[in-house]
Amino acid sequence: MKKPVIAIGLDSADPVLLEKWMSQGHLKNLSKICEQGIYGRIKNIVEYAGTPTEFSSTEPSWVMFETGCLPNKTGYWDTVKYEGSNYGTSCDIIKGGYDFKEYPLFYALGDRYRVASFDVPVAALSEGVNGLQIVGWGGHFPFTPSHSRPSKLLPDLIQQYGQNPVLHKDNGIWWDRAYMTWIQDALKQSISTRSAIARDLLKREPWDLFLMAFPETHTASHDFWHLSQPDHPLYPYQKLRNGINGDPMLNAFEQVDEAIGEILASVAEDAYVVCFAVHGMGINVTDMMSMTFLPEVLYRYNFPGKVGLAPGKLGETPPPMRLNPTRENWLGETWRQKYEPNPIKQFLKPWTPSRFLHSGLNDIISPYQLAIQGDDLDYMPAKWYSPLWPQMKAFALPAFADGHIRINLQGREANGIVAPSEYEALCDELTQMVYRLKDGRTGEPLVKEVVRTRQSPTEDDPKLPDADLVVVWQDRTTDVVDSPDVGRIGPVIYYRPGGHRASGFFMAKGAGIASGSSLPGGRAVDVGATILELMGAPIPDYFDGKPLLNISGSRLTVEI
Repeated sequence: MKKPVIAIGLDSADPVLLEKWMSQGHLKNLSKICEQGIYGRIKNIVEYAGTPTEFSSTEPSWVMFETGCLPNKTGYWDTVKYEGSNYGTSCDIIKGGYDFKEYPLFYALGDRYRVASFDVPVAALSEGVNGLQIVGWGGHFPFTPSHSRPSKLLPDLIQQYGQNPVLHKDNGIWWDRAYMTWIQDALKQSISTRSAIARDLLKREPWDLFLMAFPETHTASHDFWHLSQPDHPLYPYQKLRNGINGDPMLNAFEQVDEAIGEILASVAEDAYVVCFAVHGMGINVTDMMSMTFLPEVLYRYNFPGKVGLAPGKLGETPPPMRLNPTRENWLGETWRQKYEPNPIKQFLKPWTPSRFLHSGLNDIISPYQLAIQGDDLDYMPAKWYSPLWPQMKAFALPAFADGHIRINLQGREANGIVAPSEYEALCDELTQMVYRLKDGRTGEPLVKEVVRTRQSPTEDDPKLPDADLVVVWQDRTTDVVDSPDVGRIGPVIYYRPGGHRASGFFMAKGAGIASGSSLPGGRAVDVGATILELMGAPIPDYFDGKPLLNISGSRLTVEI
């Protein structure tokens, strides 16, 4: 006899934080699931050219969950798309998800199963889902349109419950106190309304699978890390807490935990309950290293003697961290750190109106010019160097997670200048240069690993990543980077306080699952297969994911 499965995803909810908070008596409903069932961490590992590598990018991690397939199979590595024929990049925040044509949603199970899905990030609507589907009601940039199946369902819910207050609006800056106050209240409203909608959907019929996500944990982790966790460099500065009550990140997670309790109160007692996160969060490394520092390192490497952003002097004690920004957004604060040889202009730059900062420098394009052109990556420093990419041997692609380096290869790029015979040597040279990057404040190394994505320069499988080299950073951040090869960069203003990590979690309770048991390990790609196993539904042969739990008759055991 089939038992219903209730599966709830917590976007970017870090297992280290959850475990700490649960041990301190917080998150009582999540703690109860762990006590009554099984818990363990999961970690995302992908393969680049046969090299197993940690992977923390949000949208591909959700697609791994939704398809049961690794990016090597789907070809969905990133939301940023690059086209070598014209050096163009794009990032469509509405339609930039996976299309699910070759590999469908795991819960598109046809007529045998009744399924309701609510706001699963990056998901699409599928004719194969027999039930109700809602995507894009809310979330931290869900990379999917806001619509439903049946089409009238979402408009009806919005009429009854209202629009989501956070959707596409949580691009907040840590120094904007009005935003910090607003986002706390907006998240509380979003969580409360999400709980009400979920309970409404659950009452409509006894679903075989009810699948939903809480994207609010993603927003809270991005925006509040520096106010919650002592590992962030901004944490010691008490003035940043003016007007902030308590720990706003913990508050948001407690509100989600309470909502989970409300939802589960209306669930059948014999249901399997699954809670999970496809990846976690930590102190933000990637926004600074991948978006800002790596592009400048490669600019200086390609044009010796030139400086684009944030010049500094090796060997000197770095200036104090910048805590008093004069611009209202991060791109403005970062752009005003462009190199200015005129000392008078350099002195006046903090007070210069934005309209006078539009001009480029050394052929680096201004983000203000990109915005006028309608470029959706105008805020990414990597994109500011794009006019020079045809002249560079290698350049940094805009990236949200690990660093992405593209080789300007002859025969592949429109104006490639690196011969295939030079590819291996250049990759080696760049790899060693990147490994030499150090924190300008502590002297600690910043790079954990540099991996290649191709077996040869001419490999042209369309499912390969756009990058030729992927840089995995250490779990530390800095505002000053030192390189013996290209000099000092920084200080640069910090961006979002929280950033993605490769580890998530999985917990489940239900018939046959031993109370207080531990899961030995797993990956995001395994969670969909596990839900199918609990449902008694077939697991496709093409899945890379394997069930974390194994049902044998009426008895359930841990799959080790």
